[in-house]
Amino acid sequence: MEPISNTNQEIVDSGNTKKPETTKAFKFNPFDLEFHTNPYPAYHRLRSYDPIHRHFFGSWGLTRYADVKAVLRDPRFRSDNLPQRLNDKNQYLKHQNQNLNALVRATNTWLLSLEPPDHTRLRKLVGQAFSPSVVERLRPQTQDIVDQLIGTVQKTGRMDIISDLARPVPVRVISTLLGIPEDIQDQVYQWANDLSGILDPFNSLETLVYMNQIIQKFSNCFRELIAEREKQPQSDLISSLIVARDEGDRLSNDELLTVCMLLFATGEETTVNLIGNGMLALLRHPAQMELLKQEPTMIASAVEELLRYDSPIQRIARIALEDVEIDGHKIAAGEQVILYLGAANRDPAQFPDCDRLLLNRSDNNHLSFADGIHYCLGAALARVEGQIAINTLLQRLPDLQLQTNTLEWRKNIALRGLKALPVTFRT
Repeated sequence: MEPISNTNQEIVDSGNTKKPETTKAFKFNPFDLEFHTNPYPAYHRLRSYDPIHRHFFGSWGLTRYADVKAVLRDPRFRSDNLPQRLNDKNQYLKHQNQNLNALVRATNTWLLSLEPPDHTRLRKLVGQAFSPSVVERLRPQTQDIVDQLIGTVQKTGRMDIISDLARPVPVRVISTLLGIPEDIQDQVYQWANDLSGILDPFNSLETLVYMNQIIQKFSNCFRELIAEREKQPQSDLISSLIVARDEGDRLSNDELLTVCMLLFATGEETTVNLIGNGMLALLRHPAQMELLKQEPTMIASAVEELLRYDSPIQRIARIALEDVEIDGHKIAAGEQVILYLGAANRDPAQFPDCDRLLLNRSDNNHLSFADGIHYCLGAALARVEGQIAINTLLQRLPDLQLQTNTLEWRKNIALRGLKALPVTFRT
């Protein structure tokens, strides 16, 4: 059993380092309303007093950047076995004559759940459509979509950035990429939205049964689209995936189905939260917002900082495949490790002035899209969508202001995003 790290961490309070203090008892509760509203003070305390934390529900939690990055790259850990967890819950539904079989079958071929060699093969097939060069060619279409959406509200003097822009943008871009007909895009979006909470480990049985029904509808819809593309191929991702081959093996229908569903269910939510969280950060830091407005060419570095500052994905899980030691703590084979990406991105050992929003921050190697073999497939696309949406908002809507300081966050401990972000501006 080899150790991952032996990092000496200083006590941290709001991003300022202090001399080490005596360890204090600290109850960490990820379900606490105050934590849900602003998790970062709790992350600082946890990283200071108990950086390799044993949760009350049995898993481990890591909050230091070095530890999180090391586990993401360590082959002794595999991705969280979501299909198995879902299948285990079937035993509680037998007496209701219900099951989660459709969810289990779908998630079983999600890239998030796969390990090599299946993961390597499938990612190679799908990854070609999301390479930076391919995504860059989507910029004109993405700009047109953003311009159209902002034009719809530009004369009103007010908008909800989430519902009027952040949500429609990724739905339309992914629909264009896949070749989803316009008349069913709203329905597909709703299904994707309903499924976006699938990664939350504390979903109720009732919620999971509902998701099982949704994924059946989702699957039936894409089966029809796949059948149409098999008869009449078009210049879209579904058509490309149908004929995709890797070492002579054709992509199976189940894999093709789940790739399409995964792109909507997870890719859409990440971009929504990037735009929403990013704009909120700018609105609360007017000097930085004005800097970006005056220097729009710095949008690439700005988006990286916004991703770091308030991560769209706050936590992901890994399972130890063998006994592993992390800084003196023994993680047993089979135990779950929660990697707090949001905490790692505010680690002062990695990011000086970690609680300050600095759009021109250099050396910004954040972990918002994870790392290792499960690095987010749609990261390049999310970046382009975020860059275009945020820059266009700042350039086209003068004097942007928060309409209220009472904001509600979506109830999801894995994803961090607002339900609404109402703003006003000069017409």
